[in-house]
Amino acid sequence: MDTKVTGFEDLRIWQEARQLIGEIYRDIPNGAGANDFGFQNQIRRAGVSIMNNIAEGFERTTDADFARFLDIAKGSSGEVRSMYYLAEDLSYVSPHITQERRAAAVKISKGISSLAAHLRLKPKP
Repeated sequence: MDTKVTGFEDLRIWQEARQLIGEIYRDIPNGAGANDFGFQNQIRRAGVSIMNNIAEGFERTTDADFARFLDIAKGSSGEVRSMYYLAEDLSYVSPHITQERRAAAVKISKGISSLAAHLRLKPKP
């Protein structure tokens, strides 16, 4: 069954990014990194950037613009993964959780890459 995408909310990658940012916010509310506001701000901004750049790109008028915003979202996904290594190194989050979050970010990143490639290969009208 082919589902028509009518809004960014219909995109699986946006839905997964939304779930990931919720997990990011819940991971460090009262834990070891609760007072590391710089760390919290950076990882949260990176997570929000994934979700928002997918949405902003979707709302642009051209596939090229959408693909460019997806590239930014993909970069933010890498930043989230990197920050979770730091969270593990600083014992802010358990190794099990950091591994889960990095795996989720990789899955989102792959989906972003796939959509961006599709947009770039679409024939121009």
